[in-house]
Amino acid sequence: MESSNEFSIIAPCGMNCGVCMAYLRERNKCPGCRGDDTNKTVIRLRCKIKTCEVYKDENIEFCFECGDFSCDNLKHLDKRYRTKYHMSMIENLENIKNFGLKKFLEDEKVRWTCSDCGGTICVHKGYCYDCGKEMNHNY
Repeated sequence: MESSNEFSIIAPCGMNCGVCMAYLRERNKCPGCRGDDTNKTVIRLRCKIKTCEVYKDENIEFCFECGDFSCDNLKHLDKRYRTKYHMSMIENLENIKNFGLKKFLEDEKVRWTCSDCGGTICVHKGYCYDCGKEMNHNY
């Protein structure tokens, strides 16, 4: 999950692309929200956060830097992820803002690393992509 370009793996909305099923899959692998758009699906290209005018015009890196944090688009995304995947975009952004990207990535590595094999647990599928162990959502 951690690389020489740690910033590129965290989307403006606070999503850790390193635990996304589109990023983890073998076929048609997504390069992450900040990666090259060449092979991305239409859904990812039309993301309301990524295409936000404030984000583009003000050249901000994360949604928490916006004067409209947290906007309706982010609240909707956050509610969906909290309900379906037990993860909060707003909480992620607040952690990045308060503790820095390095600490956030360290915590994410602990949270999304399989305790059995050391592989990556997918936020969308709820299991380790390497060994299939299901994630415990009691955190």
